Amino acid sequence: MEKHEARAMGQISWVYTEDLASTADFYAQLLGLECSRDEGSARIFATGADAYIGVCQVFAERVVEPKGSMISIITDDVDAWYQRLVDKGLTVEPPHRLEQFGIYTFFIRDPNGYQIEFQQFDA
Repeated sequence: MEKHEARAMGQISWVYTEDLASTADFYAQLLGLECSRDEGSARIFATGADAYIGVCQVFAERVVEPKGSMISIITDDVDAWYQRLVDKGLTVEPPHRLEQFGIYTFFIRDPNGYQIEFQQFDA
């Protein structure tokens, strides 16, 4: 019998919320992410090929704790994301370069305080 080698198939970063409806609306309506799975108390939004943000109603030992966490969404057009969010009425600091990492980036926070970065690698 051949030994099967395990491999990673994708990634989900989870954020927790007391208000699933408004948080899910933020990711779906304001960010425009596709909800690829709806499990009632949890929704999974696609950010790329096999990469997701999961939004879940708090339960058991899960807590809303955005301190020290960040989700980075990699894009080829930071300026377009920035303009899209400004056009939707969000207050967003303008994109800037972080030379030490070779990226062009800006940050927002979701309704629970989780930091989301939109980042583009310098060529």
